[in-house]
Amino acid sequence: MHHIDQLFASMSAVTAVSDNQWKVTHPGLPDDWGQGRTAFGGISAAMVHYALSMIVAQDRVLRTFHTNFVGPVVFDEPFEIVIEQLRSGRNMSQYLVKLNQAGKVSVCVQACYGIELTSKLHINKLPSHQFEPPDKATLMGTDADKLPRFFHHYDLAMLEGQRPFTGSAHCHYLGWMRNHAPVEQFGLTHLIALIDAWPPALVQQLGAPAPMSTVSWDLEFVNPLIPVAGNPWFAYEVNTRFAANGYAQTEAKIWDEQERLVALSRQAVVVFD
Repeated sequence: MHHIDQLFASMSAVTAVSDNQWKVTHPGLPDDWGQGRTAFGGISAAMVHYALSMIVAQDRVLRTFHTNFVGPVVFDEPFEIVIEQLRSGRNMSQYLVKLNQAGKVSVCVQACYGIELTSKLHINKLPSHQFEPPDKATLMGTDADKLPRFFHHYDLAMLEGQRPFTGSAHCHYLGWMRNHAPVEQFGLTHLIALIDAWPPALVQQLGAPAPMSTVSWDLEFVNPLIPVAGNPWFAYEVNTRFAANGYAQTEAKIWDEQERLVALSRQAVVVFD
């Protein structure tokens, strides 16, 4: 088993390609972070964010992170991450990032960073939650061998919903999530990977496993994440808003242990059932 921080530590130093472009390389992701024939999407997106964190100014806070999964990320094969700064103004910076493997684009990310501003506006209609405290990881159960390999890196405590591929009428999940192994300093890169650990909520309606893939993934970060040591729990709620003709749209909310809403997530999923 490869700890998530080992994967980040294997990334090369940043190389400047031009005034507004940088490149980093990685020797490849191991099979135990697999999801079918490709690497787990959450870890691929997290690798891109980690590369961005190496060049973005510290006064800039990640506001939006839009990911398109273009093609598979093959195991144990090197890849490069190319960062292009589209624009950096007084308040905001925009980046386009591509994870390339074997000469092809596998993941494409557009990220927006912005400084904190002084404003007279103050509106807070963010939803709260009344979830029971996490007890144990109930989603994986005894048949974890039927779930993607990367699941072994996470603990998911399901409060509502049913296990994947059980023919359930449910199309939502409520629960808690955390890394299985503690990290030295839990930050935004870890959270991006963690948010994607839950299966698409609609898969519980299927009676048997079927191929599926996330096409695009939008993250909006609300309250700034408070970096902590160890292994914090995060509350998670996801609902399927629409599914037809092999495609589905889901929306999710993520809270930290202080019950602050820290992120909003939307995914477009294709299902070959």
